[in-house]
Amino acid sequence: MAVREKFDYDLQTLRDQLLQLGSLAEIALTQSFEALKTKNNDLALQVLENDTKIDLLDEEINDFAILLIAKQQPVAIDLRRIIVAIKIATDVERMADFAVNIAKSAIRIGEQPFVIPLNKLEKMHEIAVNMLSLTLKAYYEEDVVAAKKVADMDDEVDRLYGETIRELLERTKAHPDAMSQITQLSFTARYIERIADHATNIAENVFYLVKGKHYDLND
Repeated sequence: MAVREKFDYDLQTLRDQLLQLGSLAEIALTQSFEALKTKNNDLALQVLENDTKIDLLDEEINDFAILLIAKQQPVAIDLRRIIVAIKIATDVERMADFAVNIAKSAIRIGEQPFVIPLNKLEKMHEIAVNMLSLTLKAYYEEDVVAAKKVADMDDEVDRLYGETIRELLERTKAHPDAMSQITQLSFTARYIERIADHATNIAENVFYLVKGKHYDLND
């Protein structure tokens, strides 16, 4: 196998590993909110257990990327592809950490009846998971149009986050005995909002990969 052909193969392997990491994170995000919604402690614990796989794959991606830089000494877009892979892996791993946090909140809330309907939280979560899926597709296809859509979706998550926090604050007077749950639901809303922010970070890195310039898509 020629040197360039081997390098292209390694770059493809790196991309495939990153998509695998994204798939594991998406499963964790889906399961953690399902555990919260259905009060399923076993599912929440499964999210916690599976996080080790995500951490190990994140380390594997970083080690492989650093090895490629050391061995190939890439320049221009090849170097950007490797650097962006490292950055995206970090964002995806953090999203998976937030899934773990949501699972822990689910366990802490336990069997308590919810003080608010979860429809806004569920919508936030749905958008955030879609953002992750779309932004990884944008990365794989080096598609800045799709990446821009991800940034636009973040505005809706921010709006729903504000509404959810206001609704929870209103419940503190009517349900002073449920402060622990209100706190955990507030944390969950914040975790989902941060997940969406990390998806936006990935979208910005897609722009950097393709354009060679840094863009702030939150403006």
